[in-house]
Amino acid sequence: MSEQQSSAPAAGGTPDQVVPASASGTPRLLGLDFTRGIAVLGILAANIVAFGQPMSAYMWPEAFLTPHGETSNWMWVVQFVLIDGKMRGLFTLLFGAGLVLFMEKAWEKGHTRWLQARRLLFLLMFGMIHFYLIWHGDILILYSLVGFIAMACLRWAAKTQIVVGILGYLAGTIMFGAFMTFPYFIAETSFGEQGPMLEQRVEMQKEVDRQMAIEAKETAIHADGSYVDLVAHRFQEHGALPFINVFMFIFETLPLMLLGMGLFRRGYFSGGIDPGRQRKLGWGLLLVGTALTIPVALWALNNGLTYWGTLAAFMGFSFLPRLFMVLGMAMLLALWGEKATGWLGTRFVAAGRMAFSNYLGTSILMMLVFHGWAGGMWGKLTRPELYLVVLAAWAIMLLWSKPWLERFRFGPLEWLWRCLTYGRLFPLRK
Repeated sequence: MSEQQSSAPAAGGTPDQVVPASASGTPRLLGLDFTRGIAVLGILAANIVAFGQPMSAYMWPEAFLTPHGETSNWMWVVQFVLIDGKMRGLFTLLFGAGLVLFMEKAWEKGHTRWLQARRLLFLLMFGMIHFYLIWHGDILILYSLVGFIAMACLRWAAKTQIVVGILGYLAGTIMFGAFMTFPYFIAETSFGEQGPMLEQRVEMQKEVDRQMAIEAKETAIHADGSYVDLVAHRFQEHGALPFINVFMFIFETLPLMLLGMGLFRRGYFSGGIDPGRQRKLGWGLLLVGTALTIPVALWALNNGLTYWGTLAAFMGFSFLPRLFMVLGMAMLLALWGEKATGWLGTRFVAAGRMAFSNYLGTSILMMLVFHGWAGGMWGKLTRPELYLVVLAAWAIMLLWSKPWLERFRFGPLEWLWRCLTYGRLFPLRK
């Protein structure tokens, strides 16, 4: 989602900093842009259920307002293995890489980290508009606030960024493993039938009932309410949610940003690593992560896709395997992106260069498709039908991004973000 800049060695950079370059000395960023394009398309596939159905249906199929039969259950399995958490992970890695990319160019021109701070402040503004006025699945607020912490790590050696990122993610694995799987054992196994655990089970069920009551109210507003009703409800019921998410997801988001920084500087996103070595590592990580994720998905399916079971699968059991898959996907997509010069490949690259515009634009489009005051499709589409909406939106992103960039220097929101960051107007037309 970061604006596109040319990479250059940061002033005062560390000795192990690697800035990959082509034979002409110009850094090759096709792999980074291509990966970002895949991620921005993939994030819609991850979020489509929460756009068109209650938010809890994202993990828990029983919350669907339409039938969710065996075929849809297996689609849940496929999405769980290949999409859920992986696209957000790719986005976060790339955001970390974008922080480095932006600051290298800024330092080259004599700017300080204050410029990056301005950039993150305006990203926070975009995120708040997105969350409160468009869709409450926003991730930009989280990225902005965690990005301020990541700024302090920009001068670290690439090796340090990678090591701290891995250790931080392992800490998150332990934390999520404890907090997100223990409720399952209380609520859905015999462990919760004894002594104080039984009382805890009762309280947990009350909390679920409270959340379902809130979602029932939201469903009525989405189906029959006005836009003003929806925004008012969001402020009332979810006003603090973006800031709570920072504390919930910092042990996933910050480590992935640090990994993105270090891997970019090592050349994994921009052609600075031996392709054969990167390909073997990428496939190895992806296959190991997939092999560890499939049993979790099948366990959740055989367990009946229960509320606490799916929550444990999403946030607990699959947390560490997800890292392997995210890193493997990133390495392979970056390699494939270096050769993305064909008709379709160049469109993925263009979608990646306009990822910010495509991300927010997709949310606006989905709002117009699903909300009752607009397209009115909220709660009416089955899981397979929702995927048809995804395909249509993908086609729009791929069809409009390349022609736009053939006429303009930046995507529309990338241009606005850049102007706000620097405090001056940049030419938009080429």
